[in-house]
Amino acid sequence: MSDAIKKLHKAVLKARNGTGKMSSDVSKTAKLFDDGRIKISKKLVEEASEVSLECVSGNRQAVIHESVDMLYNWVVLLAEMGIKPQEIWDEMARREELFGIAGKLPKSRVVSTPAARNRRIPTVSKQ
Repeated sequence: MSDAIKKLHKAVLKARNGTGKMSSDVSKTAKLFDDGRIKISKKLVEEASEVSLECVSGNRQAVIHESVDMLYNWVVLLAEMGIKPQEIWDEMARREELFGIAGKLPKSRVVSTPAARNRRIPTVSKQ
């Protein structure tokens, strides 16, 4: 799975840097970058909503299609933020080590202030 995301990320970066063959008049990716971070963020939310709505409707095939759109917009957002997919995989591995395969931070560890949200949670040694 991560190979597909890496490949997509590479293509998105290529389109962003203008090394692709398409201009923003033709390339959806280039246009998204031209439109900026807010538009990219809104597209990701829109696609996530569509995945959820299709799930509620029980439309399995539509969930698959919309999930691909959501992942595409997620990768565009990562590229806009200068985040490599490997950084996400590394964080997933760190959380798995700390909290198990689900990797979700316990609610008691979630911080609510904007400054605190940007801090990394220290690695807790297992002894």
